[in-house]
Amino acid sequence: PVTAGSVVVPYGHVIGNEKWRGSEIAQRLQGKIRLIFEDGLGLVDFHLSNRTCILYILEADLVAGDEFKRRLVQFRNASTLGGIVIVEKTQLSDQYFLAVQKLVVLELGMVLLPVANQGEAAQLITQLVSFCVREQSKDHNSNPFLRKQCSQLADPSVFRTVQQIPGVGKTKALLLLQQFGSIHRLCNASVKELELVVGQTVAQQIYTF
Repeated sequence: PVTAGSVVVPYGHVIGNEKWRGSEIAQRLQGKIRLIFEDGLGLVDFHLSNRTCILYILEADLVAGDEFKRRLVQFRNASTLGGIVIVEKTQLSDQYFLAVQKLVVLELGMVLLPVANQGEAAQLITQLVSFCVREQSKDHNSNPFLRKQCSQLADPSVFRTVQQIPGVGKTKALLLLQQFGSIHRLCNASVKELELVVGQTVAQQIYTF
């Protein structure tokens, strides 16, 4: 099982699974962030901090069958880490994307971010790392509840994911996250609860989505 703190990530670094050494994503990350490769990360592809990690699903994984689904479920069942799932959404893998989205976001309660290729994934990881560094460098004596709430609201990946919902722009995404606190709770909200935040029409769109 992968538990928070079991892999100690040095400040400002990323720990990558050995299998990514020499890959395009590793080459794109070099020079932008300090990347260390390690064996034995198991299901995880990249550790961004002691509490946040990335599971990367290649176009080939989607097309090959259900093995990646087993991996995601295993991770969710055995892990205390916050998992961000990056998926290659291409012309070839597009037909599988909705099913993956449903599994990751609705059933497993994790954040899902689509990318076109490894180059785009490297940019995304760089942004997420700078966010994690900012979070780590904040005063650790501040109110832990507020810190958790703020990190949810400020997390660019969560914010972007909520904006993918039809009818939801930046303002509504912020209102929804302030009200529900996480994508998982937002997914389980009733139409009535949503209406109180965004009105009837958008609430129905969100619920249907």
